[in-house]
Amino acid sequence: MFSRLGKKKKTIIVTISMLFTLQASFSSSALAGDTLPYTGGSATGLNQPTQHGYTSNDILEWKPETDKDAEMLRARVPLQERNEAFAATQANPGLSPDTQMFNIAGDYGNAFMDSTAYTNKFGQYTFPYWQYVDYYSYWHGMATVDVPKDLYNPSLPWYERWFEFGALNIPNPAYTNAAHKNGVKSLAVIFFSSNDRGPQTYTQMLVKDKEGHFPVAEKLIEMAKYYGFDGYFFNQEESSGVAVKDIPTYKEFLKVLRNSGLYVQWYDSVHNTTGKTRYENEFTAVNSPFVKDVQYGDLAQSIFLNYLWNKQKMENSKAHAESLGLDPLETVFAGVEAGGDRFNKQRNDLRNNLDSTGKPMNSIAMLGADFTHHALDEDLGGEDTIRRNSSDYQWMSFIRDRAWWTGPNLDPTSTGRNANAPLSDVAAKGDNWDGVAAYIAERSVIQGSNFVSNFNMGRGLGYYVNGKVSNSEEWSNINIQDIPVTWQWWMETSGTPLKADFDFGPNYNAGPRYDYQKVGAYNGGNSLVVNGTLDAENFLHLYKTDLQVKEGSKLSITYNKTSQDDASVMSIGLLFKDDPEKVVKVEVPNSGKKTDGWVTANLDLSKYSGKEIAAFGIVFDNGQQEKIDHYQVNIGQVKISDDSIEKPQAPTGLQINKALRDSNEMYISWNLSDYDDVKQYNVYNNGAYVGGIYDDVFYIKNLNGLSGEISLTAVSQDGQESAPAVVHYDLTKGVHNIKAAQSDNGDMVVSWENPKDVDGKITINISTEYDYAKEVNKTITVDSGKTEAKLSNMPINGDKYHLKIKMGSHDWISYRGTFIDKSIEAYPAEKVTINGTSVTWELPEARDWHYLYVYENGVAKTFNTTYSQGRKPYIVRGRTHLQELTFQTQSTDSILEFVIEDYSGNKASTVVRITLDGLYGVINGLVEKGELTQTAGEQLTETLTTAKEHYHGGRLKQAAIHLEKFKYSIDRNQFKDVPADTKNMLKASADYFLRTWAE
Repeated sequence: MFSRLGKKKKTIIVTISMLFTLQASFSSSALAGDTLPYTGGSATGLNQPTQHGYTSNDILEWKPETDKDAEMLRARVPLQERNEAFAATQANPGLSPDTQMFNIAGDYGNAFMDSTAYTNKFGQYTFPYWQYVDYYSYWHGMATVDVPKDLYNPSLPWYERWFEFGALNIPNPAYTNAAHKNGVKSLAVIFFSSNDRGPQTYTQMLVKDKEGHFPVAEKLIEMAKYYGFDGYFFNQEESSGVAVKDIPTYKEFLKVLRNSGLYVQWYDSVHNTTGKTRYENEFTAVNSPFVKDVQYGDLAQSIFLNYLWNKQKMENSKAHAESLGLDPLETVFAGVEAGGDRFNKQRNDLRNNLDSTGKPMNSIAMLGADFTHHALDEDLGGEDTIRRNSSDYQWMSFIRDRAWWTGPNLDPTSTGRNANAPLSDVAAKGDNWDGVAAYIAERSVIQGSNFVSNFNMGRGLGYYVNGKVSNSEEWSNINIQDIPVTWQWWMETSGTPLKADFDFGPNYNAGPRYDYQKVGAYNGGNSLVVNGTLDAENFLHLYKTDLQVKEGSKLSITYNKTSQDDASVMSIGLLFKDDPEKVVKVEVPNSGKKTDGWVTANLDLSKYSGKEIAAFGIVFDNGQQEKIDHYQVNIGQVKISDDSIEKPQAPTGLQINKALRDSNEMYISWNLSDYDDVKQYNVYNNGAYVGGIYDDVFYIKNLNGLSGEISLTAVSQDGQESAPAVVHYDLTKGVHNIKAAQSDNGDMVVSWENPKDVDGKITINISTEYDYAKEVNKTITVDSGKTEAKLSNMPINGDKYHLKIKMGSHDWISYRGTFIDKSIEAYPAEKVTINGTSVTWELPEARDWHYLYVYENGVAKTFNTTYSQGRKPYIVRGRTHLQELTFQTQSTDSILEFVIEDYSGNKASTVVRITLDGLYGVINGLVEKGELTQTAGEQLTETLTTAKEHYHGGRLKQAAIHLEKFKYSIDRNQFKDVPADTKNMLKASADYFLRTWAE
């Protein structure tokens, strides 16, 4: 290759055969857990809010008003209180309710750049087993905010992700809302790894300010509060470990987070004395100081133990926790590699966590239990297919999920291994796994005197309102998932068990295991269907509760019996706290008759006033018939109410914030009421349901018409829906086909098409959004009929903007874009530390930097990349190996230049080491190459010599003037044929002397 100074250098050529050898050991397709970008109608909307990852610098600079889409991605549901344990109604009354579960998994999937809170895709994962979990954290890599989407090619192998993932990923807000609704804490993940996070390292996080505070920790506290989550899981796995001198600082950092009220869990990966990355696989004096330290006191609340533990290690862990005055069931979590081992032979055995009496000694943590959905393709064969997101394969995901959580017998009362469990049809088996329900007692938040459920799983192939399809579009939105049924499935009978399933409607593929008439939902995406041969009483246990029965209490059940008239009797089965062994039946009148659609039966509970319902379900009895074949009833809603809750008032403050006509999207907002009064807001567009959330903002992906109305209702805790607030809109009277073209000088020409038969002055407003370097808020007006306008002197720095246009007094039409990017700031020289031939560099802070080239005497240095993908002649954001933060130069006096390049291709040079003789040599070399004329070279040399003489004479001001003259000369016409990189290097050299001489 050729050096930047014109000298030819030798290099090593990697042959094709060598390259093939390197690649052959890797998979040629995406990992099973990756969620590939959806296509077609389910593709991410052009302006749909999406999450992103954060580097330590991103955290340090974080403000909600500058974080892209922040206001649209908050969790607002408060953490709900769980009921006190009541063993008598547990599926396994002998299980200790004190054993906790920490579940770290994906959310809807593992989308790197398209993680949304809700979207129009049925085949996403909506976790339905909150009753077995105490903490949910998110193993979910996300690209940092400004990574261009075209850097991700999902068809390439996983090691070809040449972009940056954030060391911090925060929870999906919809998942946090669902977690909180079920009493589960939601935790972000902070992950440092030599491969997975490139040159990001923990030291960038642990920086203290002048007062000795941790600015990043303070920002993490702010972020948790703003986004509504509960704490952080720390996975510190850099191969180089933690420097011994940094261990006390790391502990101080953890303590700041814990003292703020956040929950912190630490992974078993760091040796307390040496700082080396080491996995103890038990709780010992080596890792316990990150939980409780002699000097620093209480740090993390708990630890996630690595997976290679055994019974002795579990006994030792319990003993060590108790020796520190800690409760092992609150502090020590035995790790299970769910995503790695799956239904195959486990690298550990949860039975080894049981003491001699069968009680768990420590709590349990799982990584990757969402494999039941996300690894479906890999387990079935063929990683690069998308069956896991296909509607036709979701029935498999449901059964695999059930087998993992309730056990291979798909019955929480019959947990334990079963090699004969018929699970091969869903690529699972039962000989290695007992089920989570074998070790964790189910929990419940259902309390008070009011409760309602539509059995909504948080996704559907359509949305139903009162038994009718309101919107035929598929969807997923775990925000509106009902509290899941406590047991899947606990069917108690002496005869043939009926089958239970979730019925998503006529277009749902329920798989070969089920044979029922598809009905769909009453409200939401699905109903609960019970069908089969009814030849004895069946009691389907549904919900564990602590409900108070009042004098005015009623229970209503909405159902649809599709099978023929028969002698069957359906009853509500109540288990009262004072006699939990007895099932008290409240019969549903005429329940044996086939219904004409959905019907609601209202049952009086006043005779049980003063009692507490500890659990309830539904009893199905064959009555006077010996056997009823093809029995089927769908349950659409159950509701217990004492009429103490008033119907909510219509929401206030409803308004349209952005109407994006060309992409058919809309942003709306309103005033938020307290969660005690409103559990959810429902959004309708021209009568069709488009979504629900507990928040004061909502994004509509597909408008149901360019004109009409947006309606918003408030839903109470017992399911009553308010009168609607309504805002009308008519986008047909606004402009369309908006385009914005910008020239290099910043001038922007905005063009559009006008609607027919609409007159009036046209107003254009443009304003910057989120993280901007130069604020803009400009409004101009043009005459009626005009189809373009010029906005002068707009930024050329890549800032995001929001453009609005309206005709007369009609609705604003929005358009969002990004200014062209023709500017870049040079990499700061102070980020480079030179010690002889050793050079240490820090990550650039520029939001859009992409590459950092390092030249020694004009020759590009090479840097090793992650995932063993060889060396590159530059530092690449997110993929240069962490070990390359320090590199070696050939000599101590060589010319050292850093060139930063952003995503738009702009470059800027910073010279961090050069001598005057070295700069003279560069100029002479350029003249020899013919890049500079003899005259231009002499002129630069003369100017530089004059600057040197002033400097040596102590005339710093005059020296600086001549260095500036040196820089100015380079932009004159006689240098017009000199390559831009060369000119940048010469100017940067002058800047080097300006800096160093001033010092």
